[in-house]
Amino acid sequence: MRDLVNLLVDLGDERCGADAAASARAALDAAGYALHVADGSDDTLLAWIDQRFGGTWSSEAYAGSSVVAHRDGEIAGFCTYGARDMRFAWLRGVAREPGVGIFGPFGVAESERGGNLGRNLATLAFASLREAGFTRALIPAVGGDGLIAYYRRLAGARVVETFARDHWFARRVRTVVMASGNGSNFQAVLDRVAVQELPLDIVGLVTNRASAFALERARAANVPPVLCVWDRAQRSRAQYDAELLNAVSGYDPELVLLLGWMHVLDAAFIARFPDAINIHPAFLPHDQAREVVGMPDGTVIPAFRGAQAVRDAVAAGVAWTGATAHGLTLEADRGAVLARRPLRIAPSESVEAVLARLHPIEHEVVAAAIRRFIFEHAVFAE
Repeated sequence: MRDLVNLLVDLGDERCGADAAASARAALDAAGYALHVADGSDDTLLAWIDQRFGGTWSSEAYAGSSVVAHRDGEIAGFCTYGARDMRFAWLRGVAREPGVGIFGPFGVAESERGGNLGRNLATLAFASLREAGFTRALIPAVGGDGLIAYYRRLAGARVVETFARDHWFARRVRTVVMASGNGSNFQAVLDRVAVQELPLDIVGLVTNRASAFALERARAANVPPVLCVWDRAQRSRAQYDAELLNAVSGYDPELVLLLGWMHVLDAAFIARFPDAINIHPAFLPHDQAREVVGMPDGTVIPAFRGAQAVRDAVAAGVAWTGATAHGLTLEADRGAVLARRPLRIAPSESVEAVLARLHPIEHEVVAAAIRRFIFEHAVFAE
């Protein structure tokens, strides 16, 4: 596994100045591109990023500004700059120094690659950081000699920090899974752990249904299960929530994964496990207060929260659904978005058919969210 490097650009370089930006704009205009600057409220851009690139890039674009290129009414590419309050481990050093602004991510649609779109968008982003008062730009977590050379040619970037990635998998994160049903996401995580794609030590499964097939999956994988069923005639909600907290805390996990968990957790649980990750079968907005979310084609649909999100989306006749991994709050399905991906619903498609196509996407989104947890909590060997 290759090391990562942070690159630093001196924004006083003429390649980051107003003349370079003017040349970039002129070149893009001549090539038929229209430009605009988007902030985190541009849902269409964020959804397009998720559809094209996956991972966590839309979270970074949400936390900053982006210069966006369109051609023939379609997004062709973007470059984010000035992202704030990101928790990735590689942003704990030079990134915190005065005058340093964050560059990226940036991406170009596959059909638009091979030209100078990316180069010009990057130039505009560097110039925007300079105009905002930053003196240096940090290009974080770059992997590969080709990209390092690209940024060196583009803006005189130089390596300032190096991070060894091998130890990400040398120490496995102690993890508990909570699941109420079939456990297909649980199985997908188990499978990725088995082939060393995810550095987890899954030490337990907690379920609240005796009939949950997740129990069988746990036994087959030699994961100790705990059955914690709420008998409403015998225990109050507060008593049951305390029992759940004790059951999970007994494993002393670093990470808790809610993979099809069907019970809203209380404030004490959220306080004890603030980095717990939940998977939800809908495309949720980054702005947790919003009741609607923009999609890659510019349409806007309801944010389908609740236990029957896919059924509700099909019943509403919308053209999109998706999957979102998010943090926990006292309000269901409103935690901070960690990773997500949209999925088109075909005309007259059944709930069962949508779910069958959505499950593999959920698996990818869960894996992306776990990797983000690793990236945010890593202690790098330099």
